[in-house]
Amino acid sequence: MKLIVGLGNPGIEYQFTPHNLGFLAIDRIAGNLGVEVRNRQCQALTARTVIADQPVLLTKPETYMNLSGVSVRDLVKKYEAKPESDLIVIQDELDFPLGTLRIHTRRSSAGHNGIESIIGALKTNEFLRIRIGVAPERKVSDGRSYLLSPMKKTVLKVVDGMLDTAAEAVDVILRNGPAAAMNRFNRREERDLGSGTGDR
Repeated sequence: MKLIVGLGNPGIEYQFTPHNLGFLAIDRIAGNLGVEVRNRQCQALTARTVIADQPVLLTKPETYMNLSGVSVRDLVKKYEAKPESDLIVIQDELDFPLGTLRIHTRRSSAGHNGIESIIGALKTNEFLRIRIGVAPERKVSDGRSYLLSPMKKTVLKVVDGMLDTAAEAVDVILRNGPAAAMNRFNRREERDLGSGTGDR
């Protein structure tokens, strides 16, 4: 079983905030496949489906961001999943400009509380991460407030395309492997950024 975990916070007040892009990506994937993420297990909302002929569990932890690892650890144990080959985590990334997407593995949390919790709970950073950039053009003084505030309509338009890209990335990872996905999506981002600012 492949575990596709989107990070976010439960509650309507957080639904369309930058910090919930992981949840939104899981909802987009589920919607594309005609399933609903509503089954409760291991302190998470889940849905079983198939992507690229592989059984998949779409997952949205309900523990709040800072305790995401509690739910992920329990799911990994329940399904006897191997983090290095069976776990894909979709997260927001304040270090990347809005509209960018990168696929990484074996990285530190870079200050992301959800990732920090998962690394701590699993005792490893060897799992695949799809990082969706949310940094605004102008630097914000309070990153936490920005991440937990509703996104503007102009931002949501960009995010809509990024959710499609994230869903496509998951499909490529499962169909062709992580290396092929990194080569395709990471290079595409570098090409699209051109001579821009790059990572922040």
